Amino acid sequence: MTVIQRSEWPLKELSPSYDPWDPLLSLRKFGRNTLTSVEMTVTNLCNMRCEHCAVGDSLVMREPDMIPLPLMLKRLDEVEHLQTISITGGEPTFRKKTVDEVIVPLLKYARERGIRSQINSNLTLDIGRYEKLLPYLDVMHISFNYTSVDDFHEVGFANSGHPVPREVAVKMYDKMIENSQLLSKAGMFISAETMINYRTHHKLPEIHRLIKEMGCRRHEVHPMYAADFAANLPVVSLAEFRTAIHDLLDYRDQEMWMLFGTLPFFACNSDAEDRKLINRLHRERNVTVRNDPDGRNRVNVNMFTGDVFVTDFAAIPAFGNVSHSQLDDVFSEWTNNHPLNQTVNCHCDAAACCGPNLLVADMYYKNTDFKSRKAIL
Repeated sequence: MTVIQRSEWPLKELSPSYDPWDPLLSLRKFGRNTLTSVEMTVTNLCNMRCEHCAVGDSLVMREPDMIPLPLMLKRLDEVEHLQTISITGGEPTFRKKTVDEVIVPLLKYARERGIRSQINSNLTLDIGRYEKLLPYLDVMHISFNYTSVDDFHEVGFANSGHPVPREVAVKMYDKMIENSQLLSKAGMFISAETMINYRTHHKLPEIHRLIKEMGCRRHEVHPMYAADFAANLPVVSLAEFRTAIHDLLDYRDQEMWMLFGTLPFFACNSDAEDRKLINRLHRERNVTVRNDPDGRNRVNVNMFTGDVFVTDFAAIPAFGNVSHSQLDDVFSEWTNNHPLNQTVNCHCDAAACCGPNLLVADMYYKNTDFKSRKAIL
């Protein structure tokens, strides 16, 4: 396996002080929400059926042909301020043909244009698929919500519709751990995301320990999106959420980058405990809080239909199609004219906050007008 040397990686290093996926960067630079990130769904196939999957309803056993790759590259070329791309699914590496004919060309495009790239994968397949990405990929994003193979077995195949033998889960779990360790040693930046939900909120320190052992460079923590497969799962209370984050901060390895995303806590909240947590997050070493990119600086393109979505989680219909629309135009229509966007497009620079996303607002803050509130600093 080739070990990537820094001299071969000329772009600015990702770090707690530089996270180009955060829409706050473009908001501060351009003075408004600006399209700087494009996510592409390259498959609806997956070898798992996770209980919490926020795109589970779109997973299939067979899928149609993709839109022509040159069309997608043309639409990316047209995005004036493009800074990042993300590749997602399903499991993007499920088919070797997708890796060779779609993913690698997209990553090469990003590298040649000088923009950053991320792929979302479960890392459970043969390592050769991932080695092909080593020369080009900036971030390998994985989901890790387990303290044991039994957790993995129970959670990862909850919606399979048929029993999955434990020995199958064991092989996949071991492969995920092994791939993460080997790819990390080879120079790949692996970021492991844990969702805070009813299963994980009291297990975060142990999950964090395992993520460190896997060689990951970053640990991400996000709320569980109550969408698709996860729509009917129990939602943890805000008090449980706060306790879980404090426990993790007490235990964590302070040398590892901790990224908290889409948190349901805001500086304009009247609850003193919420503001105490926010202040702690901003004080902690190597800890960052990322604003949700969806609909703020990112759109998602379905590579089978060409449909453009402002979020890949909330149940908002397609907002355009790459066959006849430029992505900057689609994004402008959403930001300027869509009534749903007008409910959450607040921004407080002093608190480094872009407000709640639509799902967090619906889960925890129904009927709250964030645009009329001010941060209590």
